[in-house]
Amino acid sequence: MKLRSTTPVSESFAAKAASVACAVLMAISTPIAIGKTAFANYDAQINAAQQEANANGAQAAEIGRMADTLQAELDQIEAQKAAIIDQIHQSEARRDKFASDIKDSEVKIADNKKALGNTITDMYVDSSTSTLEMIASSKTIGDFVDKQAQQSAVQNKLDDTIDKIAALKKQLEEQKQGVERELTNQEAQRKQLADKEAEKAAIVEETRGQEDAYRQKANAKNAEVERLRAAQAEENRRAAAAAAAAAAKSGGGWSGSIPAGTPGGGGYPGVWANAPLDAYIDPWGLYTRECVSYAAWKVASTGRFVPHFGGAGNARQWPSTVAAYGIQSGSTPRAGSVAMWPIGYYGHVMYVESVNADGTITVSDYNLEWDGLYRKYTRSAAGLTYIYF
Repeated sequence: MKLRSTTPVSESFAAKAASVACAVLMAISTPIAIGKTAFANYDAQINAAQQEANANGAQAAEIGRMADTLQAELDQIEAQKAAIIDQIHQSEARRDKFASDIKDSEVKIADNKKALGNTITDMYVDSSTSTLEMIASSKTIGDFVDKQAQQSAVQNKLDDTIDKIAALKKQLEEQKQGVERELTNQEAQRKQLADKEAEKAAIVEETRGQEDAYRQKANAKNAEVERLRAAQAEENRRAAAAAAAAAAKSGGGWSGSIPAGTPGGGGYPGVWANAPLDAYIDPWGLYTRECVSYAAWKVASTGRFVPHFGGAGNARQWPSTVAAYGIQSGSTPRAGSVAMWPIGYYGHVMYVESVNADGTITVSDYNLEWDGLYRKYTRSAAGLTYIYF
C-alpha cells in the first residue's frame, strides 16, 4: 500500500487510518471507532516502548562489553595462577629430589665412615705389632712397604671421599633451602592471584547480572511493542474491511469480504517473501512485502520496464510518478496492468491477472490488510486507475 521511506513512521498509521475512517464515515451512517487519535496514540506508545527497548538493549550491550573485558582479565589471572601452580609443582619436585639426594649422601657418608673405621682398626692392629714382627710376617721387604702404603692410601681416599660427600650434602641442603624459599614466594603469589581471581569473578557475576536485567527490560519492551503492533494491525484490518464495504456500497469495490492471505505466494522472491515486512528495499526503491513492491516485481518479471520510484512510490503516487517515464494510465482494465485503488492516505495497487467476461477483474497483491501476505481474488473493476506498463 505504501512506500514507507516517503512518510515518517509516526505519521503513517495515523494518516492512513484518518483517510480510511473519513471514507467510511462518508459512505455509511454508522461511525467506526477508529480514528486519527487512536492510531496516533498507538504510534506514540510504540515509539516510546521501542525507544526504551533500544536504550535498555544498548545499555545491556555496553555492560556486556564491560563484562567481556572483565572476563578477559579474569581469564588472564586464571592463566597466571595455573602457571604459578605449575611452577610450584616443579619446585616441589626439585625440593623432593634434593631431599632424596641429601638422604643418599648421608648414607654414603655413613658407609664411608664405617669403612674408614675398619681401616683405622686394621692400622691400629698393625701398629701394635713390632716392626720386626711385621717384617718377619712379610714375604719380602717390598711386601712390607706395599702394605704400609696401601693402608695409608685407603685412609687418604676414604677421608677425601667423606669430605666430598659432606661438601655435596651441604650444597644440596643450600639448594633445598633455596627451593623452599622459592616455594614460599610462589605460594604467596598463588594466594594473591586466588584472592584477585575471586574478586574479579564476583565483579563479573555482578556485571552479568546487570546485563541480564537490562536485557530482560529490553525484551519486555520489545514484547510490548509487538503487542501494540498487533493491536494496531487489528484496527488496520477492521478499517480496511470497513473501507471495502463502503467502496462496495458506492460502486467502487467488491463485496466487502477480504480474502484470506497466504505467506510467500505469487512467485514473489523467497528472500523477500520469507523476511519480515519492510525488511529490505527492492531494486525499485520500495519496501518489500508491500503492495507496491509486489506489483513492481510482477511487472518486471514479465520483462517490462519499471522505473526507480525515488521516494515517490506510495500507491496513490504511481500514476503521476510513472507518467514522467511516458507510461500511461487510464480507466479501462487490461490484463497485465497495475490497478491503483485510491483507498486511504497511501492507496493500494494490485496486479491485474485477467479481465473477466462479466466485467470483473482477477487481481493479485500483497499487504491488503497490512499483514504482508499474498492474495489473489476477483473484484469489481470500477473506481480504479489502471497503469499500462
